[in-house]
Amino acid sequence: MPQLTRKVWLTFEGGRQNEPCLWKMARQFPDVIFDIRQASVQKDIGIMAVLFTGAEVQVEGALSYLVQIGVKVDPVEGGSLVAG
Repeated sequence: MPQLTRKVWLTFEGGRQNEPCLWKMARQFPDVIFDIRQASVQKDIGIMAVLFTGAEVQVEGALSYLVQIGVKVDPVEGGSLVAG
């Protein structure tokens, strides 16, 4: 299976910054490795730069799952990776 490494910005708003969103994602996609590279969490918003590594289908599934639960996902390089 091809391996994929993707670095993205995760934005948590609307109370999502107080929920264990990455833990939930990890339970659904246990083979995806994530490494938090940078984070800032405030009262109303949380922003993280996270590096995801794993099988392409698993990484894409994990990112889609985060979008489904209300997390905004954008590539670090700029532009839109997954709408959220």
